[in-house]
Amino acid sequence: MKRFPKLLLVAMLGLAAPLSSCENNDDNAPAVVTPPSGPVDNAGRVILSGVITTSRTLRANEKYLLQGFVYVASGATLTIEPGTKIFGDQTTKGALVIERGAKIMAEGTQTNPIVFTSTQAAGSRKYGDWGGVVLVGSAPTNQSLSKTMEGGVGRGTGLDTFGGTNPADNSGTMKYVRIEFAGVALSNDPNSEINGLTLYGVGSGTTLDYIQVSYSGDDSYEWFGGTVNAKHLIAYRGWDDDFDTDYGYTGKIQYGLSLRDPQYADQSGSNGFESDNFNPGTPATGDNAGLPLTAPVFSNMSVFVTAGAPVTTPQAGSGSFQSALHLRRNTTTSVYNSVFVGFPEGLRLDGTSTWANVQAGTLDLRGVTIANTNTPLRAAGNTGAGAFTDADVQAWFNGTGKNNAVVAAADLSTLGLNASSFSLTSPAFLLQSSSPLLTGAVFTGKAADGFFTQGAYRGAFNGTDNWAQGWTNFDPQSAAY
Repeated sequence: MKRFPKLLLVAMLGLAAPLSSCENNDDNAPAVVTPPSGPVDNAGRVILSGVITTSRTLRANEKYLLQGFVYVASGATLTIEPGTKIFGDQTTKGALVIERGAKIMAEGTQTNPIVFTSTQAAGSRKYGDWGGVVLVGSAPTNQSLSKTMEGGVGRGTGLDTFGGTNPADNSGTMKYVRIEFAGVALSNDPNSEINGLTLYGVGSGTTLDYIQVSYSGDDSYEWFGGTVNAKHLIAYRGWDDDFDTDYGYTGKIQYGLSLRDPQYADQSGSNGFESDNFNPGTPATGDNAGLPLTAPVFSNMSVFVTAGAPVTTPQAGSGSFQSALHLRRNTTTSVYNSVFVGFPEGLRLDGTSTWANVQAGTLDLRGVTIANTNTPLRAAGNTGAGAFTDADVQAWFNGTGKNNAVVAAADLSTLGLNASSFSLTSPAFLLQSSSPLLTGAVFTGKAADGFFTQGAYRGAFNGTDNWAQGWTNFDPQSAAY
């Protein structure tokens, strides 16, 4: 082996050191450009279309376009990173459909939520700019297993039906997610709409938490059967109903907020809650032919329209406001520790079968405050045997131990709501320290279930815990996406 002279070796090492250092820290090196993960539109968004048959991840460093109905097929999981933006195409009514046996894993964070929104420019976005998000599961409903989804959502050949026999079915997770400007009519037929978030037979293995649906062109949330539970739901400036439950939905919901624009309502009559089974709701017998009855349990909901005079017919929209709670067609919905303000009607109990459920104790309202309404408590749909009156509803609602209340418009200030509760641009919901709503919650009956976090306050917020902070957006019209 040859040996270098010692001085020459030292000199060579001295030259090598700075060369190596310079190579590792070259700030002028060209950036690594990652090619898009698929074809892109004119705005550079990766196009999603057709059927996703293998698991895929949508990454926050890309933007995506839902072109037409995009289906995630059974066996596939669609994972969405925190901060990802997904746009729904207006022309093709873009929508995302998670089929039975598929999963969505959309887990944003409080500071970096996932956003589904309109393709339109800031200032030009509208109700129903695109389809929405649809989850389909295998949990029980009270419909035949051959019942198809509304408006042709499914792909046909058995992929347009929903529900099953697995109450613990898991369609994945949606957490810290916003859905904006979705909800459209899919045909001219009645009941052929897609909502902001539509849930068909979704099971209790699914996680729904911290979700905001804004400017939905139909219902903000609609459950068609299933058993899925949820917490921290916001319906903001919706068009039709805020929380709609049908077809034997039996899940549990805690901490929900609705803030309406009093100038926009639907031709069908917009409600805070609309709950039924099917039309006409009876008979309810046989497997998947009327049973189970719709029986969700809600607690700690705040549903606000206006602190001014209740608006029956808005200046815009296509119809009128109706009820804070329209409970009909043999429903056994139960509501606890909740506040409803500013609808023309408060509670409408509709139909003798619904009234029979009241008498049986399977439909229960406790800790409920109805404020600033023209008709707080109403009986409707009375025909034949079992007919009941407004006075009957009033006597039941005001029964001993229920802690329900009707508050007149002139006394609305006594509730101690936040002064900005009805602001459409910068709302705030924490209660004033003097609010009577900070106490008096009732967690008996169905609300004694371990799912519910038992606290003292009524409504969605107390005086200190602003769970809407950081991830919501109450001005999505101006957002730069």
